[in-house]
Amino acid sequence: MTEVPGDAYDLVIIGAGPTGLFAAYYAGFRGLSMAVVDSLPEPGGQVTAMYPEKMIYDVGGFAEIRGRDLVEGLVRQAAPWQPKYLLGRKAEKLESVGDKVELTLDGGETLRAGAVLITAGIGEFTPRPLPAGDGWLGRGMVHFVPSLQAHAGQHVVVVGGGDSAFDWILALRPVAASVTLVHRRAKFRAAESIVRQVRELGVRIITDAEVTRFVEAADGMLEAVDVSIKGSGDERLPANAVVAALGFTADLGPIESWGLEIDHRAIAVDSTMATARERVYAAGDVAAYPGKVKLIATGFGEAATAVNNIAVALDPDAHLFPGHSSNAE
Repeated sequence: MTEVPGDAYDLVIIGAGPTGLFAAYYAGFRGLSMAVVDSLPEPGGQVTAMYPEKMIYDVGGFAEIRGRDLVEGLVRQAAPWQPKYLLGRKAEKLESVGDKVELTLDGGETLRAGAVLITAGIGEFTPRPLPAGDGWLGRGMVHFVPSLQAHAGQHVVVVGGGDSAFDWILALRPVAASVTLVHRRAKFRAAESIVRQVRELGVRIITDAEVTRFVEAADGMLEAVDVSIKGSGDERLPANAVVAALGFTADLGPIESWGLEIDHRAIAVDSTMATARERVYAAGDVAAYPGKVKLIATGFGEAATAVNNIAVALDPDAHLFPGHSSNAE
């Protein structure tokens, strides 16, 4: 592609999660200059912010890979193409100017590009609160576990009944002094296989129960929680940390006002990953089409599809399929 000035690119990628990072690699492979914008301060998107220590099992070629290791590998893969990272920046406004697209960031900076690829995942996410934990965030309560070793030797109470709650139990059990699950219902949203795995490990699971009070130690930190158990009364559990894994709410934010076709908080795309706006594409969890399966592996394929079609849109003489990267010297 032709050279472009510092604030202009062939492609601007909105979202630095796994799909966006792979798109940056593939754009470089196709000879496109690119910038990657993300409201979070580090690359990796939801994986870095929420699950850096969790194992991921559905990435081809890896029986399992830790979240942070996957992100590090993707950043390293894209590095030779020198993507411009604009992290801690929110994309606010999208306009079409001739055959270009202009993206305005918070603070007023404008990026001009031949195309935009939205890989924003679920958008901005906000953890659902644990009422009893009001005021305890950072003093013993967390929503995610950036470092397992921070909880080494601690008594940990995990609150929730979804996959994340059970994933944290499996991750924390080898390092924590004890791990206990508290869930307000008798049934779980988590996959039966992971529930069975936790039960077989002998982890204590308290159902039909709620954490009603955080108990403060003399140093101001957490030392226990009170749990109300239906039909059994109250019980005090030792707790140096509470993981409130209650899920989160998601919001696409300004993206919803960009004239795209929104389907259940996702962006409708066609088979080329093109949206309803010319030269605007989407891939990964944010993209919607019939039969969509939301996996990291799916996002990788969608990123390659989008970038190949963008390359042709920018240069009609380019080949849609450039050959396999393994053939490149």
